Amino acid sequence: MRLAVRKSEFFLADLDVQFRWYETEASEEVALRYLTAVDRTVNELAERPDLGRPRHFEHPELQGLRSSLAVRPFHLHLIFYRHDETTLDLVRVMHGARDLPRRLRQPPGAEEDDLAPE
Repeated sequence: MRLAVRKSEFFLADLDVQFRWYETEASEEVALRYLTAVDRTVNELAERPDLGRPRHFEHPELQGLRSSLAVRPFHLHLIFYRHDETTLDLVRVMHGARDLPRRLRQPPGAEEDDLAPE
């Protein structure tokens, strides 16, 4: 049975930030391929939500999260989600090389502040 998909505001904002980055730094074509890769991964998770691995973060807000790699060539990006018997709740999508316990609790785009010179 396919689960209903619910996208959080943070998930949508993360997706938008990454799309705009690819659009600016690579091309619109690459940005669109990124969206397609995320959509393919979400569709797979809606069919088989246990494909992603359980995550074990200490912070209470992050309990019960699972993650799955986006399909290639964007496989360095992780989709974070929870699910029950009927719904796939998409929480965040971000590059896996981040400080995940910290970044998952910050609003989308906050990593840009990390890049500002001191």
